[in-house]
Amino acid sequence: MNANMSGREEQYNRQSPDELLARIKKEEAGIGRGKLKIFLGYAAGVGKTYTMLEAAQRLKNDTDLVVAYAETHGRVETEALLHGLEIVPRKEIQYRGITVTEMDLDAVLARHPSIALVDELAHTNAPGSRHPKRYLDVEELLEAGIDVYATLNIQHLESLRDSVARIAGVWVRETVPDTVIDEATEIELIDLPPDDLLQRLKEGKVYVSEQIAQAVSSFFRKGNLSALREFSMRVAADRVEDQVQDYMESHTISGPWPTAERLLVCISPGRWGNRIIRTARNLASQLNASWTAIYVEVPGTSLSDKEQEQLTSLMGLAEKLGARVEILQGLSVSRSLLEYANKHNITKIVLGKPQRVHLRNLLSTSVANQIVRGSKFIDVYIVGGKEQQVEQNILPVKAPPVQWRGYLISIGMVIFSTFVGFIIHPFLNPVNMIMLYLLSVVVSAVYFGPGPSILTSVLGVLAFDFFLISPVFSFNVSDIQYLFTFIVLLGVGLVIGYLTSRIRKQNELSLRRENETATLYSLNKELSATIGLNATLKSIIDIAKQQFDQNVIVFLPEKANAGALKAYPINLGATIDENESAVAAWSYQHQKPAGRNTDTLPDARGFYLPLITAQSTIGVLGLRPIDTDSQLTVQQDRLLKSFADLTAMSIERVQLAEAANTAQILDASQKLQTALLNSISHDLRTPLVSIIGVLSSLQDSGMHLDDSAKSNLIQVASEEAARLNRLISNLLDVSKIEAGALKLALQPSDIQDIVGAALEQIGARYKDRDIRIQVPDKLPLVPVDSGLMVQVLVNVLDNAMKYSGPSATIEITGKLLDDTVQLEVADRGVGIPEQDLQRVFDKFFRVQQPDNITGTGLGLSICKGIVEAHGGTIVAERRPGGGTIIRIKLPLSKTAPGV
Repeated sequence: MNANMSGREEQYNRQSPDELLARIKKEEAGIGRGKLKIFLGYAAGVGKTYTMLEAAQRLKNDTDLVVAYAETHGRVETEALLHGLEIVPRKEIQYRGITVTEMDLDAVLARHPSIALVDELAHTNAPGSRHPKRYLDVEELLEAGIDVYATLNIQHLESLRDSVARIAGVWVRETVPDTVIDEATEIELIDLPPDDLLQRLKEGKVYVSEQIAQAVSSFFRKGNLSALREFSMRVAADRVEDQVQDYMESHTISGPWPTAERLLVCISPGRWGNRIIRTARNLASQLNASWTAIYVEVPGTSLSDKEQEQLTSLMGLAEKLGARVEILQGLSVSRSLLEYANKHNITKIVLGKPQRVHLRNLLSTSVANQIVRGSKFIDVYIVGGKEQQVEQNILPVKAPPVQWRGYLISIGMVIFSTFVGFIIHPFLNPVNMIMLYLLSVVVSAVYFGPGPSILTSVLGVLAFDFFLISPVFSFNVSDIQYLFTFIVLLGVGLVIGYLTSRIRKQNELSLRRENETATLYSLNKELSATIGLNATLKSIIDIAKQQFDQNVIVFLPEKANAGALKAYPINLGATIDENESAVAAWSYQHQKPAGRNTDTLPDARGFYLPLITAQSTIGVLGLRPIDTDSQLTVQQDRLLKSFADLTAMSIERVQLAEAANTAQILDASQKLQTALLNSISHDLRTPLVSIIGVLSSLQDSGMHLDDSAKSNLIQVASEEAARLNRLISNLLDVSKIEAGALKLALQPSDIQDIVGAALEQIGARYKDRDIRIQVPDKLPLVPVDSGLMVQVLVNVLDNAMKYSGPSATIEITGKLLDDTVQLEVADRGVGIPEQDLQRVFDKFFRVQQPDNITGTGLGLSICKGIVEAHGGTIVAERRPGGGTIIRIKLPLSKTAPGV
């Protein structure tokens, strides 16, 4: 029984494949990344920098470390610990006429030590720095594989900002996201009792004497220090607990495992948004839960520029604190949140307390009340706040202005319906005139929403009673049945108004989704139809400029220099300064967004988004606003991410197609080279062997050759040398033709002279062949390069004689056809198969019959290049009765492509 229980416990504690895969991915993500050790304190003066430098002194002899930045605040004992340590000089930055020194990030990266010491992790860098915060500099050092020792006070933790403000009455401006603590490899708590710290403060070991009184009266009070000390201990304890739990899970040690909690926080522009997010982060940390921040877009509502800016800031804060941020579209905020919560197994929902008391709150129809009623087994947390806790940079969001136009038009429709009803009521039953008011309700709901439609319903009932029901001009009712009619009319009007406005919202939502889908579809369709990189980039830039109303630039790595980026379109490249190009290069190298409205180089004029695919980083998409004050809306920001993914895949598709085409060309080139070597190796070797044999015989004195024999050998060597010369000339001619370097010297030439010169060249080889010539004497002179045309005719005749029998007749015919002169060479040889008539003019192609005929397959290819350079044509045809006809047509005009 014990064995069975032990087996069941082991099976229960064993990690699932998904958990193992998640752990492996986490470990792989940390490979090559530096380790972060944080010296955590609860206030200035507890000894964080001192302890960090002490650790550096112990390691300096065995470890390559540098002091990237250390702030001693003039403390003698701290400055003494810097002796013997390598200190990277600080970078000087000019800001408003003042020289400010900061950590030189590039110098530390270039030095690339094993450990870098960085003091004051929450420090805000001077404007003009690469990152606005020092912890982002540290993040880049870690990504470069450098271990970092850093110091941090607990009040600078983002999630504790509101708590610190309540306790100390001070709003901390410099903070770091909680993910910095979460990702730290080690946290060393630097603790000092508050009484000892206050004593150090009075002795002038923390601040100079002028600042002591102010510090004691404002921040350095024992109660404040004790609370901050508790915060630091709690954070360190939570970190130790996480490490113990990770160890137990990785080693399948049995223990009480917490259930998986999932938090959902609803965000919206408002004064309490930041506090709600921080509260959700603290709650998620305490419960060891994943959490999601959601904003719900409801049709009919639009955000002002200020609200848009606040919403973007809230989403950025949630992401920095480790949340997954999503944007939903729905007809109701509460319904959308509950549907998402039920679908994703959310266990807790965090909401903000309504800022003002409205009638709908009293009627329990607010978003918070609706979620509480529909949450069932989901816990709901309502977060409130006090006025003094509002951040100075977050202004209260005003309620959207009332659209009075819709109300006024609705009132006008009621008046018009009453006027029409008053005229026709003598002819119709009053009940029938109710349709006029219902029609007004429907029109008001369709065009102006639920508010005006409700007003139309109420006013319609009152007007119907006052003007059309006797006694008229009075709200008294003579027939009690009309009271039921009024109630039904009001109820029907309200229902119609609600349903119609709901359909209106659904239509707006559908149109919005359709617009986004149509945008991505049109981009995908257009990019699928484009061929080539330039056409694809043009389509991307045009569509992006139309959708986002910003200048769009695409950066792609240069082929010659992979580290450099080239801007497209080319004409905008001149307007991009070195700073903007450097921002794009940083985004490309680190695969993170950079530039405007980001944490990296925020002073840049443009926003740069890396184009990342499953294979690699393709390039960078840059957006530069036409109006410097313009911001992307939430919808545009969501569309931009999908647009960037589609852009990356499209560019990758084009690059892969070009790479495949290049590979195909290289493969064809290799095959061509192989065919060339196979084709000419025999033809080159044969004359060389003959020449070498002749020379060897002539040099051999023992052979006793007479003059006649010597003459015959010399003749053989001469013929073989001429043959070798023709082969090499053919190869050179092919190279000239392919390179476009073939130059023509056009002169009026007689066809008979060209034929005679060609026969003279081949006469020695084919002196016994029957060649018949039929060229009229009165053919006009043809503007050609006579030397090249003789070579063409020699190649054609050589082919005809090789592929026909010794007794076969070769016929050369010339005639005038309109504005061209046609020259034909006909033989009675084996002929060319029908399927090879076009291919005979390709390089190295030879008809494989008969087998005893040798050649390189270059002759007709050269002929085609020369003839086409003259603006003429050359074709091969099967001759009736057997054989082949090569037909050449040359224009009588002097315009030729090769001139």
